[in-house]
Amino acid sequence: MPTPVTQQIFALVASIPAGKVLSYGQIALLCGRPRASRIVGAAVANGPPGLPYHRVVYQDGSLCRPDVFGGPQLQRRRLESEGVTFTADGRVRMELHRFRP
Repeated sequence: MPTPVTQQIFALVASIPAGKVLSYGQIALLCGRPRASRIVGAAVANGPPGLPYHRVVYQDGSLCRPDVFGGPQLQRRRLESEGVTFTADGRVRMELHRFRP
């Protein structure tokens, strides 16, 4: 059974609209746990199916590790299909796509 914090994490992930992203750190901050980005990462990596986990990225716009969510190539394809754009070095253009709930 998810804890109240993980339920809050899943609710935030579910609220990210197509074409936008949140960072692990932003989610932690919005949950009132500003130093808990690793807890967010663990929750997202093991969360219930069907949520838009591909919309969660690192603070600098970097994509997931190769062993998560099908890898960064799949994450990038899914984000691009929603209109997310990337810098020349492959990071999400956070200034354009950061979700501000």
